[in-house]
Amino acid sequence: MPKYRSIFDAPPDVINRYYRRKWTRKYWPPVEAATRRYSRVVLTFRERKKNKVLKATLETFKREAERANSKGNECTQALMNMGLFYLLAENDIQAVKIDALTHPDEWKRKLSLRIILLTIYEWDMGKVAGKNLKTLLSRSSVPEEVQKELFESLRTLKKAQHKAAKILHQPRNSVIAHRDANALAQVETIESLNAKEVFGAAEDFYASSDRFMGALSKVLLQAGSLHGLVAFMLNKKKT
Repeated sequence: MPKYRSIFDAPPDVINRYYRRKWTRKYWPPVEAATRRYSRVVLTFRERKKNKVLKATLETFKREAERANSKGNECTQALMNMGLFYLLAENDIQAVKIDALTHPDEWKRKLSLRIILLTIYEWDMGKVAGKNLKTLLSRSSVPEEVQKELFESLRTLKKAQHKAAKILHQPRNSVIAHRDANALAQVETIESLNAKEVFGAAEDFYASSDRFMGALSKVLLQAGSLHGLVAFMLNKKKT
């Protein structure tokens, strides 16, 4: 690469590139910080309504899950537990989402990203649904087409979670539980965490989750109806 006694001896494209880099190093950090401050205010205001809805929904599912447990209906217990399990994950992600994008402290932004990574990576609806869910739904006389919609949504949700887990496998193992014995490698992985990639995985997860919650609502409507509750009691011997 040629050396110049002065930058002004260089070709115009080299001069332009030099001053662009110089401007970026000097002015971009404060511009970026100002953008984050503005985004933090906007997002806090915009997400306020969603936070209220999520909180109310979580409280409703918690109350209904407690009631289902007291009634002893295994089908509604399983369904309410599934809904509550999903809402816990969504609330965790929602609680740190704004910090992951806009917190002025870089380490806290990265920590929030790591929490999102862990939530998606470890989330497993399969173990919550259980192996006898279909039997329970049949006992409650839930129509086959409604059952099919629920199980298809569960498969879609599982695929989205596996996709996210595959993308996030290395960052998770390196920085979530600090399993990597190489501390320098941990630092480098943390610093290289990409918010766009993390939220891309979260968006796929959310899209699949919306389908699941829609299907779950239909199943709950049937299983929790008078017809469904009576059918469950009458079909105790159904396998």
